Amino acid sequence: MKIPPGLGALSAALASHSVVNLCGPLGSGKSTLARQLPVAAGVDLCAMVDLCGMSAAVAGDRVRELLARGVEGDGLLLVDSADGPGQADAVTAALAEPRPFDHPGATGLPAATGFAGFAGFAGSSGGRRRAPGTPSVLVVSRRPLRGLSGWADRHSPSVVALKPWPTEDIEALVRATGLEDEETVALAVRLAGGYPLPATLAARELLAGTPADAPGAVADAVTEEVLARLDRERPRSGGRDRHALRLLATVGAGDERLLTAGPEVFSALAALSLVRRGPLGLAVREPYRSLFELAYAWRRPQAHRDVRTRAAGYRQTLLTERRDPREQARIVEQGLFLSGEPALRRSLFPPVEDDALIRPARSGDADDIGRLMHRWAVRNGFDPRRSERVTEGWLASAPTAFHLARDRDGAPVALAALVPVGPDTADGIEPLLQQHAPGLLTPGPAADDDGDDGGGSGGGIGAGSGAGLFLGAAYGADAGAHAQMLRHILVQATLAGHLLVSTASPDYQSLLHALSFRRHGGIRDDVYRCGRRPEVYSQEFTATGLAGWVRRLGAGPPAAPGTVPPSGGGLAALTDQNLPALVGRALAALREPGGLAGNPLLALPELSSPPRLRAWLTDGVAALAASSAPTDREAGAILAAYYLGRPRTHHQIARALHLSRATYFRRLRRGLTLLATQLAPSTRPPHDHR
Repeated sequence: MKIPPGLGALSAALASHSVVNLCGPLGSGKSTLARQLPVAAGVDLCAMVDLCGMSAAVAGDRVRELLARGVEGDGLLLVDSADGPGQADAVTAALAEPRPFDHPGATGLPAATGFAGFAGFAGSSGGRRRAPGTPSVLVVSRRPLRGLSGWADRHSPSVVALKPWPTEDIEALVRATGLEDEETVALAVRLAGGYPLPATLAARELLAGTPADAPGAVADAVTEEVLARLDRERPRSGGRDRHALRLLATVGAGDERLLTAGPEVFSALAALSLVRRGPLGLAVREPYRSLFELAYAWRRPQAHRDVRTRAAGYRQTLLTERRDPREQARIVEQGLFLSGEPALRRSLFPPVEDDALIRPARSGDADDIGRLMHRWAVRNGFDPRRSERVTEGWLASAPTAFHLARDRDGAPVALAALVPVGPDTADGIEPLLQQHAPGLLTPGPAADDDGDDGGGSGGGIGAGSGAGLFLGAAYGADAGAHAQMLRHILVQATLAGHLLVSTASPDYQSLLHALSFRRHGGIRDDVYRCGRRPEVYSQEFTATGLAGWVRRLGAGPPAAPGTVPPSGGGLAALTDQNLPALVGRALAALREPGGLAGNPLLALPELSSPPRLRAWLTDGVAALAASSAPTDREAGAILAAYYLGRPRTHHQIARALHLSRATYFRRLRRGLTLLATQLAPSTRPPHDHR
């Protein structure tokens, strides 16, 4: 039998503590895990009370009643669902009261005859430690009990916080419901965000017949059950709070003015376990934020668009008023969230909760940096030895350039190489800029060129100040850690005033294009020996330019998730030069329901809807893979494997196809260009005999 996630930590805590708090967000599997203890861990569950629906007074009396009965040996009292108003405080008071049968001179440890002795919970060290052969209490709640005043005044219980499940466990749970179709399974897994309740609810809705190409409809069914469970945390307040919750999810983060629901509703939202306070107001925790927004966009698409447009305008106003760079950085992040650009939402705001702590690297982090940089090289198809030499150059010029993210267990999960630009670091940066270095590392007039692969690019940093940051690498072990690191990079760039980027990754190039970074062109050498020359980009983050940049990203009303935005004037954005990149971006979005919404290719009359674009892409890849020309056939096979097959890295596919890295990436570029040729004849590639 597979060990349930969190079982090991919970069993260890129960073995050594008198009072244990199992906590985690709504739908994280707390109650299921607690009730599996007798079978999964051999725990003697002697008594249980579910506080759901009880008043605080009744909940306290019920716990007192069970404590008074007493339990022999090392049995367990399970107190579930301590989430209602005042319930956690009532449990605290019940545990702290002296039992009539407390023995004289008790040390604070429960007596072997039952739960007597929990009066010691209010005293010194005895409230936490547990003697062998004595009973214990497990309190299950959505919030950690340590954060409540009644518990903080006493010795804190041992807290076991449940994490999101691994993706493979969520997928197994979804398949166990009977769902088999790959597209529907992928949707249920994506909506779940690592939590079993939304995974199960989404799977049931899909089994009931809701189509996978209507993610908003599936999300709506999930959120109805979530809202019903949230009602346990507060007295019923009608539909006003529910609507405010959908609005908050749509705007990302909201203060009282943005939500316009009044102080009472704002306070009611703040009291919910799914809502957290932050620098810009309240925010709904993921994945529930994404679920509520999807549902709102499905129910009221025009209202959803209007709310996002109004919020974007409000953020624009705040951005022009604020002068503190840290405040500006937070507002810029929200501006990106509200831009409506699907690529930005996928890359920067996936439906998972932030779980990492990011800080500048320290001297003891060298081994972790080396391991993460090796994974970065392998993921991108770079020569690891060549990448290591480039990394050594950054470390030599700026030892503190790396920023490292660690999860709640301290494991390294993401990093970024952010090298300060200046005379002392130029030697480590120049190989990644080459002919563009004179215009970007030395004083010179600012320019807005779009560059090419030829000579140097005009324009220095700002007005040639030579300041700012150079981003050489960014890596995340998973989508959540990666997105958190990317947003951290943008915050650091806002504080520094300028960001300079050199990247050979097509995915990062697409992201920088979506972010409207200035493209200076490719460099001369394939420095990572991957078959691709890095391209150089830059962006000003000065106080005067931030508002205009964010405004450009959000030009026009933002598109609702799963819908096609108006395409008027979109043809002007399609050029011979960017069509291959746009084709690659569309292929990369095929795995996600609704991922093609907003793609610029939808402006073409023959590809005017996501289903048409999807069919054209899959048919085109299949035709290439069946081509009689060997190079074209290899190009089609690569596109099919990377974009349409099971998730694998470029390196893995190249190895499976017995191709060198250079040949693999030549064929990949050729495949994208051949598909783009069908849309614009002038993009025909040169004949490739290699």
